[in-house]
Formats: sequence, structure tokens, C-alpha cells
Amino acid sequence: MSGKAVTIPEDLYKKIEERIGETEFESVDEYVTYVLREVIESLEEEEEEVFTEEEEEKVKERLRALGYLD
Repeated sequence: MSGKAVTIPEDLYKKIEERIGETEFESVDEYVTYVLREVIESLEEEEEEVFTEEEEEKVKERLRALGYLD
């Protein structure tokens, strides 16, 4: 796999090395790539769940109709 190099603190690198000993990951690079992908996917999912202005207004209208908002 080709890619770009990223520098991380040595103490973090050592912690990851210790952690991957108990996993299926074969290298620190593989582990870090996996974790970063998971984080990015999670953030993208959260962004997708945000209401648009139109959706938010519809929810407010429903709440007003039910007497929850003035």
C-alpha cells in the first residue's frame, strides 16, 4: 500500500506497538490506518444525521402543532 508518512509521538507509537501484539494487526501503520478510517467514517455518519434547515423547521412546526413550542 502506498501513501503518505505521518509522524506521531514516540510514546504513542510504543503504546500502539504493545496494543497490536494482542490483535490481528501486523504493524503500527496498519493499526493507525484502521483507527483513522473508523474515526472518519463515524464523523461522516454524524454529519449525515444532522437535520437540514428545512427538516428542522418541519420538526418545529410539528412541535408547535402539538403545543410543545410557542
